[in-house]
This record gives sequence, structure tokens and C-alpha cells, in this order.
Amino acid sequence: MSAALNFPKGVIMPELPEVETTLRGISPHLIGRKVVAVHVRQPRLRWPIPDQLAQILTGQTFNAVKRRAKYLILHTDAGCLMIHLGMSGSLRIVNSDMPPDKHDHMDVCLEDELTLRYRDPRRFGSVHWLNPGQDSHPLLANLGPEPFSDYFDGEYLYRVTRKRRVAVKQLIMNSQVVVGVGNIYANEALFRAGIRPDRAAGRISRQRYESLATCIKEVLRDAVKQGGTTLRDFIGGNGQPGYFRQSLRVYGRGNQTCTKCLRTLKEIRLGQRSTVFCIRCQT
Repeated sequence: MSAALNFPKGVIMPELPEVETTLRGISPHLIGRKVVAVHVRQPRLRWPIPDQLAQILTGQTFNAVKRRAKYLILHTDAGCLMIHLGMSGSLRIVNSDMPPDKHDHMDVCLEDELTLRYRDPRRFGSVHWLNPGQDSHPLLANLGPEPFSDYFDGEYLYRVTRKRRVAVKQLIMNSQVVVGVGNIYANEALFRAGIRPDRAAGRISRQRYESLATCIKEVLRDAVKQGGTTLRDFIGGNGQPGYFRQSLRVYGRGNQTCTKCLRTLKEIRLGQRSTVFCIRCQT
């Protein structure tokens, strides 16, 4: 019998696998469908929802749904709807006759009686509009490479970490270095690579960074395949929870047994985030 997972009490926000899972869940229902109405019930999110959003978006057809870091970008000929899920947000496809709940702040109503519903209990997410020809947004301007891209590899990590004293875990969680590697997956990738999370980034070899880059890609791909990690708030675009939680090797398992060497896992605070590792398997 596996030991119980002692997840931290802090807020767990959707990370890249959860956002990618949401994208894959909503895309088939959006692409090629026309927007027939937009209902904004609560415009005050992290930033206010644009006043003219309903007027601009109604009548448009979604022709692509993409992701940049943790932002979902829904394309139309009139521009793009850009959404961040914040700490507790979710996007779901529901029937248009389903009554909204308290925290359902925006509906994008589609033809065929379907609705894209944005829910956010903590209201820390955001909704933005990008005009045609607006290739970027200030929130996207300084982001690092996507972890699944060819540009992100061990050579890249080795190059950007020279003379850096910051802990390697904090470095790979920096969205200006690489996007989408949040706390859960940073813990897991470092365990797979056998690297202590508190080791100075500038003192890790090129060979070990090759391993880490590979492990980051692997752990994120595994999480996407399993629909993300449901800890508290996350629900995928199809309304189903993610199951990567069952595959976690270190995150949430402080003071429990290492699955490799059976030694007790150590838990520390690093950059104000819960960090779990094995002092034998990770050096």
C-alpha cells in the first residue's frame, strides 16, 4: 500500500501540463464554431476584462487554439482572446442551458448550444484581447523558450547558468529561463535527473544539464498524457481531473520513503516553495 501524500497547504495553481490539458480538451469544440454571445458576470479579475469584449468577439469564428507558457490564445480573424487561469481558474465546455455557479465569471456562447465557461474562485486569472497584427503582449514579452521546443536542451541550460549562484530549482522555475516548469514538476524532474534542488545552478556540468533537460521534457509529457495533476482546484477542459498525482515520486512526500533507495525524503523551503528531495539519490 502506498503512503498518503501530504500536499502543502498553499495554493496550487495550474502549471503547463494542466494548461495543455485544457487546450486539448476545449480545442475540438471551439475550432470552426462561431461565437453567438458573450456574457461577463464578473469583470474584475486580476486585471479587468476588456469592456468591449462581447461586442468584438460576438459573430467571430475560432480558427485556432494555441498555448504560450501558461496562456491560452484563442484565434479569430478579428484578433485573439488570451486567457490565464491564475491560481484556481478553469475553462470547460458545457451545454448552454447549464446555469452558472457563483464563480463562473464569463461565458463564451457558441453555436450548437455549447458554451466555453470560465470559472475562477480566487479571481486571480485574467482575460485579454489582442488586436489583429498584435503579435505579442507585455505579459508574453520576456518569456523563455517552451520546454518542448528544440531550442530548450542541456546546452541551453548550461549556457544560461554560467556564474549563476541561484539554486537550480529556482532557476528552472524562472519563466524567463524556461516557461511552464512550476513547483510540482521542478521537484519531479530534479529527482529523475538525480540533482539536488538547492545546488548552485552555475556549478552543474553540461552533461548533468543534458539529463535535466531530458527529464523536464519527460515529466511534463508524462503529466500531459495523464491529464495534469489534480491537487485541489484543477479540472481539465473536459471536466475530468488529472491523474499525474498518482505518479509523483517526491512532491508532497516529505519525510516519507524514497521510491529508489528507501531512505527518508527531506523537505525544505526553497524560494518560499515546498521542496522535497532524496539526499542519497540527488547530489
